[in-house]
Amino acid sequence: MTYEWKENQPIYRQLKELVVERIMDGTFVEGEAIPSVRQVAADYQVNHLTVGKAYQELVELGLLQMRRGLGMYVTEGARSGLTRQEQQQFINEELPAFAERAAMLGLDLDKIIELLRSSGSTS
Repeated sequence: MTYEWKENQPIYRQLKELVVERIMDGTFVEGEAIPSVRQVAADYQVNHLTVGKAYQELVELGLLQMRRGLGMYVTEGARSGLTRQEQQQFINEELPAFAERAAMLGLDLDKIIELLRSSGSTS
């Protein structure tokens, strides 16, 4: 499996983000095992220590747990916790930046809300 690594960020952080994305999108299910360190290292052609570092940070965040002799598992509540965290980040960081950009461009926020509502109803 080939993957395009970003040059401006350590690979272990990118691996960590991949696991988080997969928890968020339901690919990695709570209570179930995720691919082993060796498997990920082989699949992505990276050092197993790099994968181990990413997994260890996810353990420290409470998203993964190590089951001795069995491997890494997604912790119960990981997805809902990530969702809350991502929602809060969106509200605190992305939404204000969006509103500022819209104001700078002279866009009416009521019109944007109307557009968002209509695009949400068609999908």
